[in-house]
Parts: sequence; C-alpha cells; structure tokens
Amino acid sequence: MNIAILCSGNGTNLQAIIDSVNKGYIPAKIALVLSDEKKAFALERANKAGIETITLDKKDYKEREDFDREIVKRLKKRNVELVVLAGFMRLLSPYFVKEYRDRIINIHPALLPSFKGPHGIKDALERGVKVTGVTVHFVDENLDNGPIILQKTVEIKEGDTEETLLERVHEEEHRIYPEAIKLFVEGKIRIDGRKVSIKS
Repeated sequence: MNIAILCSGNGTNLQAIIDSVNKGYIPAKIALVLSDEKKAFALERANKAGIETITLDKKDYKEREDFDREIVKRLKKRNVELVVLAGFMRLLSPYFVKEYRDRIINIHPALLPSFKGPHGIKDALERGVKVTGVTVHFVDENLDNGPIILQKTVEIKEGDTEETLLERVHEEEHRIYPEAIKLFVEGKIRIDGRKVSIKS
C-alpha cells in the first residue's frame, strides 16, 4: 500500500513512521512526503530516507480547495491509498475529505473530544486536568472530529510545563501512530458510524 504523509513542521512523527516502515513493522511504502512549508525539517528527514518530497505554497492558490485539488492530483498520480497527517497545520477542504473518505488519519495531542484545536497540550494544562493523552482519528469535515481509532493516556504531573508534557506526549505519539497505520494497512480497522472496531 502506498501512503503519503503531509507535514508542516519538525516531523518527529514522520520519523517514527519512517523508522517503522524501514523495520518492516508497517508493511507499506511511503510514496510521498508533502509540505506546505518549504523550510519544514520534515522534508530533510524524508530526503535523508530517500523519500520523494513536494512543497506547495498556499500563496500560489486563490482558494483552499484549489490548493487541496493540487495535493489530491499529486496523491492520485502516486496511487496513494492512505493519507497521514503528521503536524500538517491546514484544515482540509470538504473536497479533499470526500476524495479520501475514511482514508485520512490524524494524530492529536489530547484525548478527544476534549481540547480540540492547535493548543491541546496548553489547554489541558490550563484546565487543570490530571490526565491527558494522544488520539489517532479519521479526518472528516470538522476539526478534530472524526471517528477515533486509538487513544493512549498521559498523566499530567505536578509542575509540568508545556515542554515537559509535550515530551511525554510525543513519546506516546511515536508509539501509537505507527500502530494505527499498521492496523489500517493490514485491513484490521472497520468503521461503523462514529465507532471504530479493530480485528484481532
């Protein structure tokens, strides 16, 4: 199965996925790494691993859907069957979601449906919850809303800062995301409405 990974930043989850593919844990090929930021370190990680990269500048497109249509064109050219968002800081248009319905997954640094949006770690700390975590979910037309595939909890410790909590959240992300991708690639995920069941 060909997968594509969309990134905007440092690419630590991308690296975890690359490592898992190279070890044979994920039986798939990373056909493309695409970024909307030409300076994203994720692109360097992909280049080092010999993976094709593409950068698209959103400024070159009048509408969000125009940008997404260009991405979809690039994905279909490479027969991509699963789209993995790994720190991709753009909302996908309804057009994109329709084209890859139930074949787009994302990772979020909180236990959805709590603390949606780009500041999941900061919001959890400010709210004073004792436990947060990581969620891998399918992407639909709404922000951080699609059916949940896997979740792992992360305890918030006394004196935690955004940086210390982020470090432990990242540790769980780097375990759970490759696991979810492996389950998808092996055909072990079934969606029924908002519920995801996993075959043993």
